[in-house]
Amino acid sequence: MPSPQSVKTQPFGDQKPGTSGLRKPTKTFLQPNYTENFVQSILLSCGDALRGSTLVVGGDGRYFVKQAAENIIRMCAANGVSRVIVGENGIFSTPCVSAIIRKEKALGGIILTASHNPGGLDNDFGIKFNTANGGPAPDGVTTKIFEISKSLAEYKIVNDLKIDVAVVGKSTFKIDGCGDFVVEVVDSVSAYLDLMKGIFDFGAIKTLLSGDFKILINCLNGVTGPYATRIFVDELGAPASSVVNCIPLEDFGGAHPDPNLVYAKELVDAMATGAYDFGAAFDGDGDRNMVLGKNAFFVSPSDSLAVIADKAEQCVPYFKSGIKGFARSMPTAGAVDLVAKKKQKPIYEVPTGWKYFGNLMDAGLLSLCGEESFGTGSDHIREKDGIWAILAWLSILAKTKRSVQDLLHDHWAVYGRNLFTRYDYENCSSEDANKLFEHLESLIGDETLLKSEWRAGGKSYRIALTDNFEYSDPVDGSVAKKQGIRFVFKDGSRIVFRISGTGSTGATVRMYLDSYEPELERCKQDAAKTLRPLVDVALKISSLETHLKRDKPTVIT
Repeated sequence: MPSPQSVKTQPFGDQKPGTSGLRKPTKTFLQPNYTENFVQSILLSCGDALRGSTLVVGGDGRYFVKQAAENIIRMCAANGVSRVIVGENGIFSTPCVSAIIRKEKALGGIILTASHNPGGLDNDFGIKFNTANGGPAPDGVTTKIFEISKSLAEYKIVNDLKIDVAVVGKSTFKIDGCGDFVVEVVDSVSAYLDLMKGIFDFGAIKTLLSGDFKILINCLNGVTGPYATRIFVDELGAPASSVVNCIPLEDFGGAHPDPNLVYAKELVDAMATGAYDFGAAFDGDGDRNMVLGKNAFFVSPSDSLAVIADKAEQCVPYFKSGIKGFARSMPTAGAVDLVAKKKQKPIYEVPTGWKYFGNLMDAGLLSLCGEESFGTGSDHIREKDGIWAILAWLSILAKTKRSVQDLLHDHWAVYGRNLFTRYDYENCSSEDANKLFEHLESLIGDETLLKSEWRAGGKSYRIALTDNFEYSDPVDGSVAKKQGIRFVFKDGSRIVFRISGTGSTGATVRMYLDSYEPELERCKQDAAKTLRPLVDVALKISSLETHLKRDKPTVIT
């Protein structure tokens, strides 16, 4: 009978989870005891509820996922967990983990992913914990995990437990001192597919795809490959050639699995030929999406959320009973706010991080939400969901019989357009980033700044408000402080600065800019060109290039 062992260890001082778990270079997780320490801290944070519980385990297929999944199962066995559900070969998309947690009423899930960060031995790995609602652990839980990690002296594991997550099936083990322990290796797609069939009219989408309407789905060699193939090809009848880069690879084929105009250039180039009517790309773990129309017409995440919000009740069966409310992250442009106002629905502005949406959903206040970082989702789960977003778009296109571009033009004619761009400065030194934010903090409330007129590109701007965004949760009263420094101008334009919580090394500084345009013809103009004067003003006010020693961003989206 396999027996638990207690392995002596010493704490690491750097296991504080960020926006979505702990992300570090893969080689950091490969250090002796490093992964085990963090997992033991997660398990101990569950307290007495852990014994006899069900946990879900899986990841995005990157390097080390399969080995880590098997070791986590052995640790679950030693810590009194009764049942683990794991994806075949250790693979689950992040949205699927959320769905299974909710379906199986599990205590939570351990997700092995660094999301949109590159994978492989020389790149990144990550571990995050999702709680019983299916969403990312809230701040109180991640703080507890970190506190446990700082004084951890041992972890528990059943080293001689023979597990093979490559074989689908159920195995029951007798663990000495713990009783029965069940490991279910399941098809990673089936549960998610069943959920999607209950949300969308697959028949309507299949009719759309059976005609002349051509789609191109690029999975960027991430976890969505098996999901996209099963759903778009096997279920909806698209040609097999419609789904590309669909085999999950440990290093994502050497590419950056981030669905934006820079890292998904292969999709952009293919769409630019005019051969396809609709294109989409997903990130490594399947929670982010990018939407393109014919001739590579780009749909910003802010616009994507607003269009889905506007058409959901009309086009998606799941929402025909009504929408409770909408929400967006603070840096996301306010396009969905205008939809909420017209539909007389509540709108919430939350910090970056999907966990903030979860509280609102659990309280029955929120149905649809999104982030500017290519994340869109609804209350069907508690994660953003890339494939769900694309099925929502195809449902709208099937119902309206409009092209992607025409649909956006229709939308802007009614609501106007919230022009948006984001500048990412990746792998900055933490010292330089901290100095920049010290400077930005010093500008908050500065009377000289507030009285100044800022000119660039023939436009003039005057600041109406400066602050560091603070969020009070309307459900539990918790307060999240210092969530992004904002400069709001009298014409409603905004500049926002944040340090990203999803990087693994150094610091990623993000600068967000948005400005409202009511005139349709100006809405149709290139957003980057139209926003250039505001970019110039942002660089002047912040002295960003001087502080970061950078003359250009790494990525512009």
